[in-house]
Amino acid sequence: MKVAVLDINGKETGREVNLSKDVFAIEPNNHAVYLDVKQYLANQRQGTHKAKERAEIVGSTRKIKKQKGTGTARAGNIKNPLFKGGGRVFGPRPRSYSFKLNKTLKRLARKSALTMKAKDKQIFIIEDFTFEAPKTKNFTNLLTALGLENKKSLFVLGELNNNVYLSSRNLKGTEVVTNSELNTYKILNANSLVLLESSLEGIEQNLSK
Repeated sequence: MKVAVLDINGKETGREVNLSKDVFAIEPNNHAVYLDVKQYLANQRQGTHKAKERAEIVGSTRKIKKQKGTGTARAGNIKNPLFKGGGRVFGPRPRSYSFKLNKTLKRLARKSALTMKAKDKQIFIIEDFTFEAPKTKNFTNLLTALGLENKKSLFVLGELNNNVYLSSRNLKGTEVVTNSELNTYKILNANSLVLLESSLEGIEQNLSK
């Protein structure tokens, strides 16, 4: 699959890159994608929720009324969950929501997500660039040149570039990652995937194993 290489001004350079069929043109596995996205979102949960149960409530343990003869149900102390201010029955406790997936499945999910983007023609390839200094305006001009100013976009670099990363940090709908940080959720969450030429080799090398 051949894709034209664009420059920083959004114009074609006259060169093309050939995207690997093993990464960008496989048969997508929707269930693998679902599991990988589910794991990513589960790992974002703090799991610090907590409610006090009967044994943790501060209060008297005195029996509040006699066992028989009142015409109502028997009751123990004021910490009974049936009473206002009592403990909660089976309340939430701190826990981890994370779960494991094997590497082969996660790799399949990422390839499936990249294939979906390629089929929808939402992948842009641009030549490597850098900024002399961190400046949001420079990155905004780049988005305008590519026609992505009003869309969610994910830029994938071959290696960390602080000037490019810092220039994009204030923009709400744009994220910059390196090829090693690429995951299924981020790929699918973006309307457009912008790959720098230098990132392609790393992506294909990581996913073609």
